[in-house]
Formats: sequence, C-alpha cells, structure tokens
Amino acid sequence: MRRPILLPFAACSLACLIMAGNLPPGYQGKPFQDEQHQSGPQVIPGILQCALYDLGGEGVAYHDTDAINHGSGELNHKSDHCRLGTPPYICYFREKEGVDISYVKTFADLNHENFATPELNQFYLGWEENGEWTNYTVDVKTPGKYKVVVLYSNAANTIHFSLNGKPAGEYKLPLDTGSPHKWNKAEIGTMVFPKKGLQLLTLYYNTGNNLAYFEFLP
Repeated sequence: MRRPILLPFAACSLACLIMAGNLPPGYQGKPFQDEQHQSGPQVIPGILQCALYDLGGEGVAYHDTDAINHGSGELNHKSDHCRLGTPPYICYFREKEGVDISYVKTFADLNHENFATPELNQFYLGWEENGEWTNYTVDVKTPGKYKVVVLYSNAANTIHFSLNGKPAGEYKLPLDTGSPHKWNKAEIGTMVFPKKGLQLLTLYYNTGNNLAYFEFLP
C-alpha cells in the first residue's frame, strides 16, 4: 500500500489552504510577500491593500499599459518626492514592476482638507488607465455577503471586481474629489464570497483614480 506523503506543518498548512480554495486552474500568480509583508494572502474579512497585488508579473499578476512604474520607479526618484526621513522602502516600493504605485505625502495629500484623511505613507495605485487590472490571492475566512468600502481620490469612476474569473461586482465611486491628492472614503456596495479558502480577486480600474485600499466588512 502506498504511504501518504507527509509535509512539514507550514507546507501542509499552505497545501491544505490551496486545496480548500477556488483558485482558477493553472493560475501562476503568488500572494505578495517581502521582508515587511510576510503573511501571504490578504484576509477577508479585512482590508485589501491595492499595492499588495500578487507576484507574477505582467499578464499574470497584473496588466499595465506600459512597463514603467511612474510613481516608485520614476516620480519618487526626484529628491522633492522622496524627502529626508522617508524610508527608501516606501519611496521605491515595487519600483521595477509596471503597476504605478506611490504613497501619501505630507506636502501633496495632507496639506489640505480631505473628505477622509489617509495615513501618512499609505501606498496607493495611481496613473491608472482604462483596461488595467491587478490580481489578489485572498484568504476568505468566512463566506457570505460583505460591505465594500474604498479609500480613493479623484474621478467618480465605475470599477469592477471578478472572483475566480467570474464577475463579482460593479461599483460607482460616489463623487469626484477634484484632485488626485484629495481623498474620500465611502461604502460603495456589497460583494458575495460564496466559499471559504483561497480565492482570486481581480480589480479592474479606469483612467483617473488613485486607489489605496478596500475594506470588506461582514
């Protein structure tokens, strides 16, 4: 009789999680991890940080209209955009990837009134164009219906999510804030996660927004 293969605890935990999930067959992306973000898949219920999209590169983990990160890889290399005291990790986060990322700055985002005040150094996706998207491997702890809350700025666009390759929701941002650096936080609708375990959540966005994070609240 063939004996089962015994895995170390950590490997077994991940393997069991993958088996319990609903990731599309053949998906090659991996949950984002680095020295400061070691927890792997973002958890639902919880906050989905837009800048922590999956690893895997163009066409797998994301689609961007060009290969330049216009925030971390371009703008933030100017001395007045990575000021003394800001950690290089914040200034140049994922700088070699095509998704355009920057962060909340005192002189750009916090020197005026906002509809909702973001935290200093909060990462966000910017320089967005129609047809771009990012993938997130998420760990759904409890299936069910969730409120969706977003921290965003600028245009009152409509954004979309898919879950495991199927449409999961269309959401209209409630108001144009008037500036890429004037922020608002708003509840924009609901989303249903039918099953627990690992899921592939895809965010589709349009020209004109900065998107920081989404909260998924039971």
